[in-house]
Amino acid sequence: MSDLQLPAAAGFTLTVEDGVAILVWDMPGRSMNVFTLEVLETLSALVDDLAAREDVTGVVVTSGKAAFSGGADLTVLQTLLGGYHALVADGDAQQANVRLLEESSRMSRIYRKLETCGKPWVCALNGTSAGGATELALACHRRIAADDDTLRISLPEVKVGLFPGAGGTQRVMRMAEPQGGLQFLLQGRELSPRQAKALGLVDEIVPAGELLARAKAALAEGVDPKKPWDRSGFKPPLGRIYSPQGMQLFSAANALYRRETYDNYPAARAILQSVYEGLLLPIDQALKVESRWFAHVLTTREAEAMIRSLFVSMQALKKGARRPDVAKSKLATVGVVGAGFMGAGIASVAAQAGLSVVLIDQDLAAAEGAKAKIGEGLAERVKKGRMAKGEAEAVLARIAPSADMAALASADLVVEAVFEDRGVKRQVIEAAGAVLSETAVLASNTSTLPITSLAKDAARADRFIGLHFFSPVERMMLVEVIVGEETGPEALAVALDFVKAIRKTPIVVNDSRGFYVNRCVIRYLTEAHLMLMEGVPAPMIENVARMAGMPVGPLALTDEVAIDLVHRILKAAKADLGAGAVDPAQDRLITEMVETHGRLGRKNGKGFYDYPPGGRKRLWPELAEIAGPPQPADGLSVETLKARLLAIQALEAIRCLEEGVVTDVREADVGSILGYGFAPFTGGTLSYVDGIGAAAFLARCRELEAVHGERFAAPALLVEMAAAGETFYGRFAPPAERAA
Repeated sequence: MSDLQLPAAAGFTLTVEDGVAILVWDMPGRSMNVFTLEVLETLSALVDDLAAREDVTGVVVTSGKAAFSGGADLTVLQTLLGGYHALVADGDAQQANVRLLEESSRMSRIYRKLETCGKPWVCALNGTSAGGATELALACHRRIAADDDTLRISLPEVKVGLFPGAGGTQRVMRMAEPQGGLQFLLQGRELSPRQAKALGLVDEIVPAGELLARAKAALAEGVDPKKPWDRSGFKPPLGRIYSPQGMQLFSAANALYRRETYDNYPAARAILQSVYEGLLLPIDQALKVESRWFAHVLTTREAEAMIRSLFVSMQALKKGARRPDVAKSKLATVGVVGAGFMGAGIASVAAQAGLSVVLIDQDLAAAEGAKAKIGEGLAERVKKGRMAKGEAEAVLARIAPSADMAALASADLVVEAVFEDRGVKRQVIEAAGAVLSETAVLASNTSTLPITSLAKDAARADRFIGLHFFSPVERMMLVEVIVGEETGPEALAVALDFVKAIRKTPIVVNDSRGFYVNRCVIRYLTEAHLMLMEGVPAPMIENVARMAGMPVGPLALTDEVAIDLVHRILKAAKADLGAGAVDPAQDRLITEMVETHGRLGRKNGKGFYDYPPGGRKRLWPELAEIAGPPQPADGLSVETLKARLLAIQALEAIRCLEEGVVTDVREADVGSILGYGFAPFTGGTLSYVDGIGAAAFLARCRELEAVHGERFAAPALLVEMAAAGETFYGRFAPPAERAA
């Protein structure tokens, strides 16, 4: 027996049955178990206690929640970094480094203690496991997973600028097939139980109802409490580093790393370093190497920015940081008007969230065809094991196609998703308003048209709002919520409740032509179009954009957006704001692409790229007919081109903040990354400027303005901040940071 007291907040309960300790983790007040300092301290004490108990011969650890665990609470790392920077600022860099290494390696040391405690631990994975939870499973002596299509196992740290620093890099590469293991670490991808078993990271898969019984039976049958790498003569699956197999793996890995990251991500580089150096050493030394690399990565600007934007800020926005303090809405039925690609996507995610959906089109056959298309997508997910057949059937059953606007009468929220044409939208807004209840909210999925102007056609302007989805809806995680001049707090609350229900991340912006995301992304596309018309070779534009950190080159992105949509946006801008609102060089390029050559983008297989059926896309060889002959690439500065592509977007973000379109720096950063992939390693448009420094960024913009014109002119806000030595996250600190 033991006198160990388990803190309630940590969520562990312990029972002993026939010598087997059953450790169930179920943190109170949380939807998912996460590693906090208290959890780690409790787990450490449990390892010591259970190792010393004579009545315990083995341990089963599992979760009392649907998921096993989401990993570590990264706000703990933010606090740790805050202490590190404070010590550095006080001039004690050595002590700062010592403390950072000690505290950041705590989880790794606890897991190693568990691994070598002398008693076998079996991890019963009853649900999804990520990050530090997966590393806990890897430290256990056996892993048994429930046979559940929704269960996923991952080490996703690289996606937020970190890497698995609690033994993940060392254990994976001592257990898994080398190439698959390295890809798992570098890509941060999720594995199904069967994929994890095939890779060597899971030992057994059993029916969910038999999981605990099988874990106890495994201990009764005998689980070796000594890992293979703690025995003499152990050889990892790769064999020796200095061997033909090792040379082949790391030569290819280095090439792929460079191609995919352009060395912009310190965490990805550290994974390669940790694996390479660690496999040359015994496990205890290898874990120390990994911990040192982890501590180093923590101090990088990239990790700090990515943790803040892609974890802390994103979580806050998902949880309703911008939601008005009004009663929670009870959404049951959603209407979608327009059964095209976007409308069908919105209908699909709403139905998957459990909402009843009325899908309207002027032609019933079109609405029914959209539903059939949704069904094909769901069937494909069933085929790949990502959704149960019954679940797919239930989703499809919740979608009711119709050509009658009266079918919207019961809807709590209606999203119009018709063409980006003011006249067409006016007709839909008026027709929907005539049948909606007084409490219903009407939203427009518009890319650029100001919400306030569209609201003039709505029956109730206070219940009219913008919901800007991104294509493809099912994959893109951002929704831009646009508040018009008369939009009321209830409409905003309903919109945010809907975005939360469909498991997207919202940003709330005030009305403006193009809102926030499209204002920035149009600057990115426009700069590339102007480069092309200046004679910068098209391949160089695309490659430089990737080198700068953009996931998709601007010409390829124009094709994805659709060149004819860009054409319509330019025409609308000229009609509303005058011919001077559009650069004539860009206007000529886009007009000739669409009107002369019929090149609309990927959707018709012809854009800046050609898209041959069954083949790889390639740049259209006749671009020079419009843009003129390209300049020699060796006479152009790669660094200048990179600066142009990123600075033009950041400048627009600053203008949006200055104008009050964006009012929260978190939303500017999260929106730029999730909306169109602004160089994630920077943390987003405003974090990019903070990382450079306002004064240095201002100097860069003035150099660009001198050569390329007033579009690089600095907003007054930037000039003011540069003079004062301010940062955006200092001057415009989010509420949580101000409170801290």
